[in-house]
Amino acid sequence: MSAGADQASPHLHVRQAWLALRQEEALEPELPIIDAHHHLWDRPTGRYLLDELSADLGAGHNVVGTVFVQCRTMYRQDGPLALQPVGEVEFIDGIAAESASGRHGPARACAAIVGFADLMLGEAVAPVLDALAAAGNGRLRGIRNTTAWHGDAAIRSNPVPPPPGLLLEPKFQAGARRLPAHGLTLDVWAYHTQLDEVLALARACPDTTIVLDHVGGPLGAGPYRGRQQEVYRHWRAAMQNIAAQPNVCLKLGGLGMPIGGWDFHLLEMPPASEVLATAWQPWIETAIELFSPQRCMFESNFPVDKGMFGYVSVWNAFKRLTAIMSPVERSCLFSGTAQKIYRI
Repeated sequence: MSAGADQASPHLHVRQAWLALRQEEALEPELPIIDAHHHLWDRPTGRYLLDELSADLGAGHNVVGTVFVQCRTMYRQDGPLALQPVGEVEFIDGIAAESASGRHGPARACAAIVGFADLMLGEAVAPVLDALAAAGNGRLRGIRNTTAWHGDAAIRSNPVPPPPGLLLEPKFQAGARRLPAHGLTLDVWAYHTQLDEVLALARACPDTTIVLDHVGGPLGAGPYRGRQQEVYRHWRAAMQNIAAQPNVCLKLGGLGMPIGGWDFHLLEMPPASEVLATAWQPWIETAIELFSPQRCMFESNFPVDKGMFGYVSVWNAFKRLTAIMSPVERSCLFSGTAQKIYRI
């Protein structure tokens, strides 16, 4: 199968035979990990459900829990449009309950669930949040909408791209301000070109805990290819402003998507963790410096990033990048921050 993405999807194909060419032993296998961001789906482009996730979780690292993040999985096909995403939370809660039985290993998959509710409903989103919470049986912890947008067709990371400017819409911000009353956080996926919008959202919703996904989305594809230093300067300045907002924390990962300009999937063999750590060092080290370990958490972003590297390698890379940090700092990055933010 081709290393490229399907025409209907921006995500790379997961090639198990290619991934099997790289076998790494897990470094520091005793270090507890909460994988703060992954998806589950069964699509024409690939299947990643509990069996596939459990195989990754059991590959050598001490993953004790995970956070599922919305991806339009198993929506209801009838009923009010606003409530159709409840089907996703119902489905994931069932998987979480199956995982909690222990039959798939010690990790507690989907211990926290980030679902979808259309925040453009504004104040009227409240009954949708209640329905999602009921479906989650105590596991719903946050909401995410599709918000990553760019005008260039080469910059696409979502099968259903959103309209531009959602983070600045008054109705969206009103919906976001409803989340704390329901005990929910807001995950935001935005490219580095949208970070000023993220800053405006954080200021407009000071009581809402915002989790910025994928290191703030530094782009390296399309018009940004070959301009890494310029992108880095833009990204760092914007991230410094966002880090000054106490209601924002950050996910470290999501650096296995083609929009970032990463081409690991074109190698004859999957990249070793040393290669990943070297490539990601400027972004990860700067992000931790700006936000502090207490406001950062590592994520796999699987199966999206699985098109470029394996599960053992990505966590080995994170461990290499933090090897000189204190045990307390590393505990925050690998499990503590996610445990606190998502109440696991």
